[in-house]
Amino acid sequence: MTPDEFHARAQAVLRSMESVIDGKRSALETALTVLLAEGHLLIEDVPGVGKTMLARAMARSVDCSVSRIQFTPDLLPADITGVSIYNQADRQFEFKPGPVFANIVIGDEINRASPKTQSALLESMEERQVTVDGRTYTLATPFIVVATQNPIEMEGTYPLPEAQRDRFMARISMGYPDAGAELEMVRSRDLVSPLDALRPVVTSHQLVAMIGTVRRVYASPAVEEYAVALAQATRRDPDLRLGASPRATLQLVRAAKARAALAGRDFVLPDDIDALVVPVFAHRVIGARRLSGGAANSSTAVADVLQRIAATTPVPLGSAAQS
Repeated sequence: MTPDEFHARAQAVLRSMESVIDGKRSALETALTVLLAEGHLLIEDVPGVGKTMLARAMARSVDCSVSRIQFTPDLLPADITGVSIYNQADRQFEFKPGPVFANIVIGDEINRASPKTQSALLESMEERQVTVDGRTYTLATPFIVVATQNPIEMEGTYPLPEAQRDRFMARISMGYPDAGAELEMVRSRDLVSPLDALRPVVTSHQLVAMIGTVRRVYASPAVEEYAVALAQATRRDPDLRLGASPRATLQLVRAAKARAALAGRDFVLPDDIDALVVPVFAHRVIGARRLSGGAANSSTAVADVLQRIAATTPVPLGSAAQS
């Protein structure tokens, strides 16, 4: 795929998503970055700001299989992965695939399911396969989980454990729309939903080709060393109790390649790394208790620490030249 073709298709997906989610260009670009980098996306924000709408808009913009799981406290792992049912006619068990067997899986309010059910996604998100009754089934390609959760309401929820959060390449927040965008929403969505008019603008084969283009983006040794230096710094920083994992470093570089491709480049710059440090690292690290007056999980305080680390960690010499 040529750079012009890649750019045209990426812009088509963004325009399609923007027809539903207005005024959130940065969040949409990060969501597309995760899709092209073969990661998984966690959308965390208060109710009613368009988390599920963004996930559905991205799913409808790409012509591939989509499934949606509404996470509830009584949801079982088999409701996600599938179950073997005895077929009386054939006198043998037959596997019925669950909703995880799709290209794009939308997990709505993932923190409402029990930890046991949440963990049913661990294997599929990391290894892109599902094991049921001793048999392993390979998932479709591409495969992305887009999950939403509300960070405010705690009653009846189960916070995602560190291992589960680490499976998500990036976390984004939608934020409230500005007055103009909110007014336009009130006027245009009184009778119809903009999702009804949304049609795929990229086929699954074109999406696979775009992912292949991202894989070929060059990250110089100096840029890779910079990503590692940032991850190492999070593990030493006194304001953080838990630093970024090696998986986080790997996904930071992958996401940076996708961001570079979206910018029309076939090489990664340190700026790509800097721009993605907070979305990729923030949901993985844990702040010290003294952060934000004891609010160790304060997203803002953790983001400030990560931005400070990015600002004070030197970029290895020669990275710009080699890039």
